[in-house]
Amino acid sequence: MTKTALVTGITGQDGAYLARALLERSYRVVGGYRRSASGGIWRLEELGVADKVEMRELELLDFPSLFELLSELKPYALFNLAAQSFVGTSFGQAISTSETNYLGLLRLLEIIRLVSPQTRFYQASTSEMFGHVRETPQKETTPFYPRSPYGVSKLAAHWAVVNHRESFGLHASSGILFNHESPLRGLQFVTRKITAQLAEVKHGHRDQVRLGNLSAKRDWGFAGDYVAAMIAMVEAETPDDYVIATGRTWTIRDFCRRAGERLGMDIAFEGEGEAERGIDRRSGRPVIAVDRAFFRPAEVDLLLGDPAKAAGRLGWRATTDLDGLVDMMAARDDARATLGPITA
Repeated sequence: MTKTALVTGITGQDGAYLARALLERSYRVVGGYRRSASGGIWRLEELGVADKVEMRELELLDFPSLFELLSELKPYALFNLAAQSFVGTSFGQAISTSETNYLGLLRLLEIIRLVSPQTRFYQASTSEMFGHVRETPQKETTPFYPRSPYGVSKLAAHWAVVNHRESFGLHASSGILFNHESPLRGLQFVTRKITAQLAEVKHGHRDQVRLGNLSAKRDWGFAGDYVAAMIAMVEAETPDDYVIATGRTWTIRDFCRRAGERLGMDIAFEGEGEAERGIDRRSGRPVIAVDRAFFRPAEVDLLLGDPAKAAGRLGWRATTDLDGLVDMMAARDDARATLGPITA
């Protein structure tokens, strides 16, 4: 019998890669999306799966429609990827971020408990819950210390999953995913901003890239690898929470250098603080500038995950290194920029 998977946030980066992976495993994939959400289905189209996903309107804050959909589907698995997921935006939209990320999640758990307790549930948690890190590397037992409304909302949702698992016996797991990127990443996220805007600099569509804290360190992996861990969690006999990461960390400055190299630039950094800039030594042009507008009110300086538990219990390991990740992102944006300024 074909298993049904409901994926909220299907039009996002993770939703698209997850849909493709589930279809490859012969799941029936139902995708939940907000009509008001921007972006459309271009990611699903780019991966060649748009016509294979059953699309349903879904609003995490509307209990009756969620109840009706889950009562109808009673899915084998529900992957909750829907969220207000941009950290910077959350500082100005703390209440709406919390309503979507926490109360939306809570509605899903309560409806599953009431009408489909056999459904296996996956929650997209985040390394931003560690925030002002208490130990390095960060693992499942590391104390949380979120530094943004986004991180706080995701932490509340994370503990709701634990509570429903322990109180009601739901097969509910959370993936504490560290930064995961791809050519399908939104333009507002720093990695895609770097590859897209450097490609635009190369093709004459802009003068330079303006960034915030170049010294921030992140554990970056490929989203296409990470969705395999999501599936492994819902298919595991026992639910649990897992850190999903590469176990290596790099600065934003490192990412810029590698992206520049792939785009034919030799970027060297000079100056300090807000006066720092990146110069393409081949052209002599400044291509990267620091702009305080992109600093966070409360910065997260270092994120580095320990994926040992996922490796030991799920057999999962990241297979794409930073060079491979940056190469695929920069190559795709280079091709996009040949057609004009990049819009998606």
